Amino acid sequence: NELRCSFCQTTIIVYHSGWDRHRFQANATIVGSKKLAIMSDDGDLPWRFSADQGLEDQLFDRDRHIRYLEMNYHLLPSPYEGQEIIRLTLAYFTISGLHILDALDRVDREAVINWVLSLQAHPKNEAELNNGQFYGFHGSRSSQFKSLDNGVSVPNNSHLASTYCALAILKTVGYDFSLIDFSSILKSMKNLQQPDGSFMPIHTGAETDLRFVYCAAVISSLLDDWSGMDKEKAKNYILSCQSYDGGFGLIPGQESHGGATYCAVASLRLMGLIEDDLVSRCTSSSIIDVPLLLDWCLQRQADDGGFQGRPNKISDTVGGVLRILGANNFIDEITLRKFLLTCQSEYGGFSKFPGQLPDPYHSYYGFTAFSMLQETGLNSFNVELGISTVTL
Repeated sequence: NELRCSFCQTTIIVYHSGWDRHRFQANATIVGSKKLAIMSDDGDLPWRFSADQGLEDQLFDRDRHIRYLEMNYHLLPSPYEGQEIIRLTLAYFTISGLHILDALDRVDREAVINWVLSLQAHPKNEAELNNGQFYGFHGSRSSQFKSLDNGVSVPNNSHLASTYCALAILKTVGYDFSLIDFSSILKSMKNLQQPDGSFMPIHTGAETDLRFVYCAAVISSLLDDWSGMDKEKAKNYILSCQSYDGGFGLIPGQESHGGATYCAVASLRLMGLIEDDLVSRCTSSSIIDVPLLLDWCLQRQADDGGFQGRPNKISDTVGGVLRILGANNFIDEITLRKFLLTCQSEYGGFSKFPGQLPDPYHSYYGFTAFSMLQETGLNSFNVELGISTVTL
């Protein structure tokens, strides 16, 4: 059925699927499409995977996942209203996910490019470029303020993670990077690097940790220009985050964490400081403790087949360090696949844990996990950059 918004005259397609009696709410479209689809956010809907369903009958449902991402691409469910500030990140998971599923044709390439480029912050002149702020990409319109040209300083809320997502999206849809003004991105990115080598995500009042070192490394790699960061300082900071157990914490002295370990290892690989497939090359001269790291990573695969981010935590669907190390042959792929399928929603997408609602974040990394498991019909995945290799 089609409804028409009385305010903006946007056509809304309602997919009933037997849900007529339930309440529907809609949120804003990601890229401004005029014909939108909506999903219900009603927690009583039969959205959850049933543990009674036989896994032997479960297959990776590519078509259903494509439909789920298409709905997210056109219109996000209302619970995501609180995440408006990271709309660009949600778009990254959605558009990159469609590419992994080999369904990028569902995306309006020109609309995506124009929308992403409209979120870039530009300095007015050289003096403004040297004012200590970061001139990257905003996460959404809600952090983007129009200049009034009256001499009043306008807040610049461009963010390092949003800039990574913007460039990843542009690379995914095949945009020519020579058309981007990236000199201001790289020059101002220097302002975010701290004396210890870590990075802040914005120019003031933010935490520093390995997540933003990784964002800076990917930005530099995608733009093929490392002038925006001091690699030696970044390397020393990363090495200071390796814990006694082999994993990496987000900051020095913090508990080892799967996400932080990924950021550390991927950053070192992108900077050319560790070799590809370290384990298979039997390299003993690495700057990191590879045997200890390998042991920590392998212990993260739980009995149910999933990977836990930290010891004694519940398994979820995210992981990738072992692929960078060339140790993916040590993974129990059969049990991992079974676990992933328990997180597959019957309405498309993946949840963090079995029985929960799907979300764009875990859906994307569920798709990438199946890509690394060489699922038929999926594009290959570049673990270090976080995008499909088809775009490179």
